[in-house]
Amino acid sequence: MLDYDTANCAIGAAVGILGERPTFLVLREAFNGVRRFDDMQRRTGMPRQVLSQRLARLVAEGLLRKVRYQESGQRSRDEYRLTDKGLDLYPVLVALMEWGDRYASGADGPPVLLRHRDCGEPVRLQLTCAAGHVLESAREVTPVPGPAARKIA
Repeated sequence: MLDYDTANCAIGAAVGILGERPTFLVLREAFNGVRRFDDMQRRTGMPRQVLSQRLARLVAEGLLRKVRYQESGQRSRDEYRLTDKGLDLYPVLVALMEWGDRYASGADGPPVLLRHRDCGEPVRLQLTCAAGHVLESAREVTPVPGPAARKIA
């Protein structure tokens, strides 16, 4: 067990940014190519104010960026696109999806399957160490203090 202060925990920091269901639903839609507010609102079923707040937070955190567009005869609007920081969350969403498929899906199975665009084979996450060993369980991992770790006083 690590005897270190958890005040600067990376998991806590990430949950502070992402931790609510609406945020993950917005990210899900962004990864599915949905960029426009009305489309996100329709697909998530979120109240407009909640969606607006989530989008503003994700933009402020640098996970999404606004891009102006204007359809002919309409006023200009913003669409939302993932940044590199946002794209880096894809494995997190896939991990949540895999867990949900395993433990929260109904008898009919998962509602969405991920396939590799080039070959069509199923996509799945896999943990490996820097030496290339595949880790099958959390029991194969040992947490050790990192450079920002501080001993508990």
